[in-house]
Amino acid sequence: MKILGIDPGMAIVGYSLIDFDGENCSLISSGSIQTKKGERESARLLEIYNDMNTIVQKLQPEVAAIEKLFFVHNQTTVMPVAHARGVIMTVLEQYNIPIFEYTPMEVKKVLTGFGRAGKKEVEQMVKISLQTDTLPKLDDTVDSIAIAICHTRKI
Repeated sequence: MKILGIDPGMAIVGYSLIDFDGENCSLISSGSIQTKKGERESARLLEIYNDMNTIVQKLQPEVAAIEKLFFVHNQTTVMPVAHARGVIMTVLEQYNIPIFEYTPMEVKKVLTGFGRAGKKEVEQMVKISLQTDTLPKLDDTVDSIAIAICHTRKI
């Protein structure tokens, strides 16, 4: 099963495509959509929309796992992230890709057994799941991989 993991954001959208054969995960592709901070929000959303269309057409995922909004600390970023998430979900819906949503706490709990695990613990479990020593540099991309792996353990 080809799973598109997505960590939504306005400045950076992390994405990854993993293949899950029922037992093992392998990373097929990963990257990010990065928008310019000084641009109008509508222009940034259009860029996310267009890039997500390209990603979905190129990678052909069977399902998508996306981070569910769960903000406790930074209330100022809630709306822009919600808008970006809405655009991403619209693209997925256009292609009839089933969408599964997971909170950050849920992803951490599924991967590490502890819902308040730190970044390093999540990264270590992603490495173990993919049987690799290296991960992409951007946290957002690594988070998208973790979200996709989380889905493999929920199906």
